[in-house]
Order: sequence, then structure tokens, then C-alpha cells
Amino acid sequence: MSIHGNLTGLKPAQKKALERLSQRRVKADRIVTPELAQTMTLLSLEIGRQVGVFIDRGGQVTQVAVGDAWRIVLPDFGRLRAGERRFRGLRFVHTHLRNEPLSRDDLTDLTRLRLDMIVALGVGPDGATGAIYLAHLLPPSPGDEVYRQIGPLNLGMLPEDFVGLIESLEEEFRRQSAARTVEAPEGRAVLVHLATDKRKYLDAERSLDELQELARTAGVEVVDRVIQVRPKPDPLYVVGRGKLEDIAVRAMQQDAELIILDHELAPNQGRAIGVLTDAKVIDRTQLILDIFAQRAHSKDGKLQVELAQLKYLLPRLGERDDSLSRLTGGIGGRGPGETKLEIGRRRARDRITRLEGQLLGLSKSREQRRSRRRRAGVPVISIVGYTNAGKSTLLNSLTQSKVLVEDKLFATLDTASRRLRFPREREVIITDTVGFIRDLPKDLIAAFKATLEELDDASLLLHVVDISDPNCDEQIRSVEKILIDLKHEKTPRLLVFNKIDLVDPAEVEAMVRAHDAVALCAKDRQTFADLLARIEQYLWPEARLPSTAAPEHLLGS
Repeated sequence: MSIHGNLTGLKPAQKKALERLSQRRVKADRIVTPELAQTMTLLSLEIGRQVGVFIDRGGQVTQVAVGDAWRIVLPDFGRLRAGERRFRGLRFVHTHLRNEPLSRDDLTDLTRLRLDMIVALGVGPDGATGAIYLAHLLPPSPGDEVYRQIGPLNLGMLPEDFVGLIESLEEEFRRQSAARTVEAPEGRAVLVHLATDKRKYLDAERSLDELQELARTAGVEVVDRVIQVRPKPDPLYVVGRGKLEDIAVRAMQQDAELIILDHELAPNQGRAIGVLTDAKVIDRTQLILDIFAQRAHSKDGKLQVELAQLKYLLPRLGERDDSLSRLTGGIGGRGPGETKLEIGRRRARDRITRLEGQLLGLSKSREQRRSRRRRAGVPVISIVGYTNAGKSTLLNSLTQSKVLVEDKLFATLDTASRRLRFPREREVIITDTVGFIRDLPKDLIAAFKATLEELDDASLLLHVVDISDPNCDEQIRSVEKILIDLKHEKTPRLLVFNKIDLVDPAEVEAMVRAHDAVALCAKDRQTFADLLARIEQYLWPEARLPSTAAPEHLLGS
């Protein structure tokens, strides 16, 4: 039986004594026997280090751990699925050289590893067993209690029916889990945001609102949200080790096995957070990529998603990453497949090269179609805007088509083109494009360049904005920034405020005047007159129709 931990400087006899601990047994219904406790405290006093043993429910010591005078770093047992609603089947009994109660690290280990129980044996001046402290997990409750702490006790005060206590707790966990209906197919998550300026706390809340909507779109149920304010990110744990340990406890209490950070994580950060919290860990970029992987249906879209995922993963393939190793299925694990952690950098680069070649070939085919369209002299109007602003709904209403519409972010990933007929036998091609989002990663924009090529031929951009969103001004700025990045800052555009049925008319009128925009409800064709008149005025200024023309006269099949 191997011994885990700090053995440096120990004498051979002391190592032998530690090995003998692994051969001990205790009665299954006892937490620890006086004999084992005395042996551990005497040995701990002799070597000046904490000594611990893991005991299974049969009473067998399965592993021995050695730390320093203050703490023990426990081995990584791997993650238990929270949905199974069971404990580890191990209790950890260890010594405290100064008779101190259970530490924050002890309680974090209890929750992170889902131990049956954690026990601290105080070491007296003569090596006798001193004060005993113990803790076990509690089923979820309306309060914030995650565990119950008991102590100080002596050996004669320890609960006698240990197995019965743990089995009754597990049964309560299972009962509450069965009573709760989990509608999210991809599991439950805790969202985390780091704010570097407490004056921007409201901005942090809005950012988490958007992250929560992304999670909902991906099929994840959000059970908790955490905002940490600190001057700058922790280089390893982003929000700091202490806060991350609190988050791990909250995740366990809420039965969440996924932590989503509202920041892009460096490879070493993702690994460190995954190890400390024993949870799946993904960042905002990876969540967006997963949504794209779920929703891409065309050949172009699937290739673009795989290319973006490989570019994201390439710098993370250099070393084994525990946070990614938990993502071989479910949220964050779609796209290239489960082998992405097994392929080397060379193979990843080769695959990226092949994908770029395939996308280039498809791009040439699209360019030929666009060339034929240009020769025919048919104007192109492209609908752009923030994700979930109502672009696809507007396309459907304008052209009486049936492009997929959902109240979710990134419902549209594949470009849809339809014909829109105006009077005097005039028609245009109107295209729907993938929605934009704040801080969209450059690699993601580059990967979807093929989808956005339709913008290159656009005579006019309809920038659709959800006027009912309290962050609409920020969303306008985000879309404008991306259009500049795509070198479309000079392409003519018309701002279209959508969802006016949800906003006070006076506010709509003020926004329209301030932005020289048009306003409508994409679900109500009766509100399209101004939009269609402005489109016709721009495309055919010599044949402007009266503004009183009914919208039905402007629409075609």
C-alpha cells in the first residue's frame, strides 16, 4: 500500500510505522477506534507532521497520507457524478498537532471529494488523543448549511452507528434529488464573473445575465451566480483560491457539476480550477463554441465550428489538462470528438490546414454564385445585429418564409437567403447572418468568415436592435465594433429597432430620432411601412414611393 504525501526526511522505522497503518481495520460502525487514534497521534507527534488515513465502510484502511505541521494535501480520487447522490464511501481521519478544530481546507476537502466524514484528532503534549472534531455533509436545505460540524469531543463521545448515519444521509440526498425535476439536459452550473472595479458591479451583473442566457441556450440549468471583486485576476485561479473553494462548496450544495467562467481561461488556469474544484470547468468562449456545435447543420457551419474548436484547443494540447479531460461528453465536448485530447499538436495543425482548405473550396463556390447574382444586377440586403435581436423573425415576416426562429442566442448559424419583391418588378436578395455578441473571440470571427462573406456584396445592412433590451446601446456598439473588424465600416446601414411592442411609444420615438432609425415589430407586418420605404429610397432613389403606401403593396412572395 503506497503512502501519499510528504515523506522527505523520515527514518526507515517511521516509514514502516506508516505502512503498518494501512494494515489496520476498525469495526464498520465505529468512526475510529481508540487504538488506531492513539497510534496515529503518537506517530504524528514523533514526526511533527499531520498523519491521516482513509477508511472505507467495511472498516479497512485504504490509504495513508502525510502532510506537514499544518495541513495534508489529499490525493486526487477523481470526480463522483453528483447526480448519483452518493458519497465517496471513505472517511478521512487525520491528526491536528495543536488540537485545533477542522480547518477551511478540511471542510473544502469534505465537500470537494464528497467524503463520508472528515475527522480531526487532536495531539496532546504527550501524544495522547486530545480533542476530536468531525464534520459530515448535509442534504440541500433552504439555509446555507452545507455540512454539520461536531466537537470538541472525546473518544467516548463519538457516534456509534457510523454506517447507519451515512446511509440515512445518502437516502435523504437521493430523495431530494428524485423530487427535483431537472429540465436541463446538459446539467447544472454555477456562473462566475470577476469584476476588477466595484463601480462596475452593474456591468458585471449584465454580463452574467448574458452568460446565463448562453447557458440556457446550451441546455444548462444555472443554479448559482458568483461575482468576485478584486483589483486584478489571480494568475492561476482567476478569482483567488479562497473564493474558488467557496464556489466549489456552493456547487456541491446546489448539485452542480459545471463551473462556467465569464472570461477566457489560459490552459494552466483551466487545469488548476478543475483540480481544485473537482468540477467541469469551461469559459465563455468554450460555451459559445458548444452552442455553435449544437446548432450548425450545413457543411459550412460544421467545418467552421470544428476549425474554431481546434484553434481554441491547440494551445491546450501541450500538456494534460484535467479540466478538459472531463469534457469528453456533454456541454463543452462537442465538435471534433473525444479524441481531441489524444491528438498531438502536429496532427491538430494538419487538421486545421485541411479544414481551411475545404472551407476555401466552399468559399469559391459561393463566390461564383455571388458573381452570377452581381451580373444579374440584383441588390443584396444583409440583416446583421446582436444575437437574439429578431433577425430571423424579420426575414420570415418580410419574405413569408420559415427560417428557424427560437428565443435563444445563436438560433441562426447558417446563412439564409430569400428574395424580396418590390413593386415595378424590382426585387432584392435579403440574407440572414449569424448573430454577433460582445467580445466575440477573433478566432471565432475568423472561422465564420465564410458565413459572413455575404456581407461583402451587401448594398445595405439592416442593423436590427432589440429596443426592449436595457443593454441595447452597448449591443449597438458591440455590433459596430465587429463590423469594423470585418472591414464593413463603410457599408451603408440602416438601424432597425425591433420589439417596439414591449417599449413605451415615447421612448421608441426618442430613440428613432436620436439614431435616424426605423422602428417595427418583426412579428407584425403592419409596422413595416417605414422600413420598406427607406429601403426603396436607398436602392432606387429615383422611384421613391409615397410614405403612405400600405406595407402589403410593398411585399411579395
